[in-house]
Amino acid sequence: MKKLTLKEKISYGLGDFGNGFMFDLGQAYLLKFYTDVVGIASASAGGIFLFTKIFDAIMDPIAGTIIDSRKSGKNGKFRPIMFASSIALAILTVITFTNPGKTSTSKLIFAYITYMIWGVGYSFTNVPYGSLGSVITQDVNERASLASFRQIGSSGALLITGVIFMPLVLIFGNPRLGYPAVAALMGIVGILSFRMTYKNTKEVVVQAETKREKITPKSIANTIFSNRALLTLILMTIFSISAYNIKTSLIIYYCQYNLGNVKLIMYVNFFTIGCSVIGVSFIPKLVKKFGKKRTVIIGFLTSVVADSINFLLPGNIVTFIILASIAFIGISIPNGVTWAFVSDSIDYGEWKTGHRREGITYSAFNFSRKLAQSLSGFLSGIGLAMIGYVANAKQSAHTLLGIKVLLMLYPAIALLIAAIVIGVLYNLSDKKFEEIVKDLNLRNGKKA
Repeated sequence: MKKLTLKEKISYGLGDFGNGFMFDLGQAYLLKFYTDVVGIASASAGGIFLFTKIFDAIMDPIAGTIIDSRKSGKNGKFRPIMFASSIALAILTVITFTNPGKTSTSKLIFAYITYMIWGVGYSFTNVPYGSLGSVITQDVNERASLASFRQIGSSGALLITGVIFMPLVLIFGNPRLGYPAVAALMGIVGILSFRMTYKNTKEVVVQAETKREKITPKSIANTIFSNRALLTLILMTIFSISAYNIKTSLIIYYCQYNLGNVKLIMYVNFFTIGCSVIGVSFIPKLVKKFGKKRTVIIGFLTSVVADSINFLLPGNIVTFIILASIAFIGISIPNGVTWAFVSDSIDYGEWKTGHRREGITYSAFNFSRKLAQSLSGFLSGIGLAMIGYVANAKQSAHTLLGIKVLLMLYPAIALLIAAIVIGVLYNLSDKKFEEIVKDLNLRNGKKA
């Protein structure tokens, strides 16, 4: 039940800050790079996200089993592999924003191969980082605070990259040079951030070696299907993350074509993501007042209402930014609390089975995030094709309405389903979790 210092919390949050400088680029700008710079058809570009993210989803449990099979060394189990992999991830991020292909086929092959390899690097960076949160502390309020700092880091990275990425790319004139050059700059920031996480955090929750279990496909299945809390999070995440990611990838199209100026993206991102950063800073207070489950439901429903109103109103930059900002606050709060849910589900799984499986549990949860990312990427690409999108051209009224549907109506429906899932199926209250931790401490010979 370790109490954390402010330095430890900030350092942990910097991990997702650094992660965002590499991950968010792919989610927000890679589709745009594929369709408008490389010249890949939008439906084919959507297919890249669908199939590579499914591959990534399969990679996460593999990464989790490899990490869980490692013994904890003097620097811990998770921190060393997390930092080393972040360096590789930064290099791979730059490579994804290059494409030397001359034909449609060669362009697609290069995009598929590089983004799949990028996914492997991401798995070996993000799985140990996420698992790290469960071994820093078992205190309920401290985990909520960690989740807040993590989401602030993630939202902060999305804010900064959202505001400066495209303006920096445009400085170069040639986007084929601008995209990889700016991605390299972002990658350096990512590495330095993970370095701070590695340096200033400590793994204090360690399972006794006598309880170590051989990792098999059966143990992976048991980890998932014996843990109702984890299963609920997986189902919820498929809807919530697909809604969030389709927002980040489509908003640049909305600015360029519906609002008429691609440069508006930096102002829209500044206000929407900036407000979400402020909003997630209230996660600890909201959790303390309402509990994690109700806080998540309130956040989802706030976003549903804001997106629905925004869809019904005619396009206007002022009303769009105001409502989009409310929607981003609404969705960012549950996304932050979710990380505390995952840490709780790790302890819950140990309590039920007697085996602590941080890497497998986190990677299983991340499997659902990758499925959601593949869904949002595919829907973005195939959706643009279905509504008649033509790159770098004046769009028809039908296409403009379609962009609005993808950006606002789909997220509203998906988040409503996510709220119902967590409200009906999640069975691990904060009070019950505290009892579980006390029982685990007694089992492991610690003071309750």
